[in-house]
Amino acid sequence: MQKQRAGRNRTITLTENETALYADRCIAPKDCVSVCAVTDRIILGDAFDAFPVFPRGFVDLLVVDPPYNLHKAFGGSVFKKMSDDEYAGFTEKWMIRAKPLLKSTATVYVCCDWRSSLIIGSVLQKHFNVRNRITWQREKGRGAAHNWKNSMEDIWFATVSPKTFTFNADDVKMRRRVIAPYKVDGKPKDWTETEDGNFRDTFPSNFWDDISVPYWSMPENTDHPAQKPEKLIAKLVLASSNPGDMVLDPFLGSGTTAVVAKKLGRHFAGIEWEREYCALAQKRLELAGGDTEIQGYCGGVFWERNTLALQRKFKSNDRLPPDRLAAE
Repeated sequence: MQKQRAGRNRTITLTENETALYADRCIAPKDCVSVCAVTDRIILGDAFDAFPVFPRGFVDLLVVDPPYNLHKAFGGSVFKKMSDDEYAGFTEKWMIRAKPLLKSTATVYVCCDWRSSLIIGSVLQKHFNVRNRITWQREKGRGAAHNWKNSMEDIWFATVSPKTFTFNADDVKMRRRVIAPYKVDGKPKDWTETEDGNFRDTFPSNFWDDISVPYWSMPENTDHPAQKPEKLIAKLVLASSNPGDMVLDPFLGSGTTAVVAKKLGRHFAGIEWEREYCALAQKRLELAGGDTEIQGYCGGVFWERNTLALQRKFKSNDRLPPDRLAAE
């Protein structure tokens, strides 16, 4: 029985006919025999079946959002919680098989919650050069009577090479309001004054508090139980790839990585074993063809939460605050 939704609910859904239509546009793991075959395609199947067939050394950026070590339903399947050792084995299994697909200059990001983060970080450093751990604020979280509410997640940042990799810091700056402007000789110090307020473009840190988890009024929202925000993935794609690069997501889910890659002018390949989610990803890709907007990313910078009206004003006026805002 289909959910009853409010009139303003913008959640992307599928009819049975759409599910069949979009799922038929996906390819099978056995067809992933060349770079051309997998470029800008979604693979319907198990990542462990696709990895051995994929061409070697074609990926510039690997974005991995594996099932967290929780008992959770994903469409028609259920991921069952494992022991720590079993989950470490699962992590090592996909990591070893994905590694040959990467270029020597490639970057790897792995998403996790606080429990799986301890395991994933340990396995990751055996195979790659771990550079940092990003923590982002989910904003939502279920309260607990005997524990702190869980509203943070981690993303491990690693590279194949210890020295040669892509990191475009200027492409992922964040525009923040200046609350207490500081001046030297009467002029702004490391900030810019505009008629709409005072702003500073800051270099990215490893703590992100500007991310909104998709909800019913956002055009990117789906019914996937663990959907990542487009803004979150956009930071990874912009920082660690260049236009035309190949981005691979072996646990694609509802397709956020593929959609963001398309919007930002990258190529993509995504693997997902749930037929409905593959179809959902295909529909989102079609929608992205006519709408390349990423909520919270405007004018080449990422904005703080609750600044959407300001972003729209700049956009409607076809102008932005000065491009060269002073950076911290």
